[in-house]
Amino acid sequence: MRDHQMRTTMRRAAGAHEPGRSFGYLGAMPFTTASSPARVPFAANPLLKALAAGFVLVWAWTFIGTSDRANWITENALTILFVGGLALTHRRFRFSDLSYMLMFVYILLHVYGAMYTYAENPLGHWLQGLFGSARNHYDRIVHFSFGFLLAYPMRDYFKNHFQWPAWVCWVLPVEITMSFSAAYELIEWAVADVFFPAQGHAYLGTQGDIWDAQKDMALAFSGAVLAMLLWSTAKRMMRR
Repeated sequence: MRDHQMRTTMRRAAGAHEPGRSFGYLGAMPFTTASSPARVPFAANPLLKALAAGFVLVWAWTFIGTSDRANWITENALTILFVGGLALTHRRFRFSDLSYMLMFVYILLHVYGAMYTYAENPLGHWLQGLFGSARNHYDRIVHFSFGFLLAYPMRDYFKNHFQWPAWVCWVLPVEITMSFSAAYELIEWAVADVFFPAQGHAYLGTQGDIWDAQKDMALAFSGAVLAMLLWSTAKRMMRR
């Protein structure tokens, strides 16, 4: 019975969807988006298995290779809560493959940043030398990516779980990104100041910029706005 239900779900995801909303991968397997009405469960989804394995490998690699274990633990506390929440709620709500891929990229950017501390990230130093900047901007890249990469999964959730009106699903991710970004800055400050005062400077990564928190929030907000504009434009173009 379970095999029959799984095959039925996969057929619905592959066939009974709006034209142009799912794309094939790995043969007959569908690649789902926020507009796909059915989702393939984890047990039958090789893409999700690959993403999960990739996260575990990268996460373990950064833990082994980090030069500041205390900072790594501090930075990854919210990561574990986030990934654990996705795993625990997967049976109740499944995001689309596209949403999982975007979240995976964001998590990798964050975990890689935590490996070295954001202020000392090698990729940031390379970009710093390339553009002649006085600051390592890797943290700014991740804050922008927070809005740019996670706004779409938020829309996916609002559209398919709550089934809210379309305009709400486009606007609310931008507002929530701004709220979450501000809340994160407060949590970041509290955790660093109360629990890890010795690692606070490296953890916050302000690099001497008194407006660092405000700039981080502005970048996250800008990323979310840009993402919603790009995805809404792509959606309109696919309808033509």
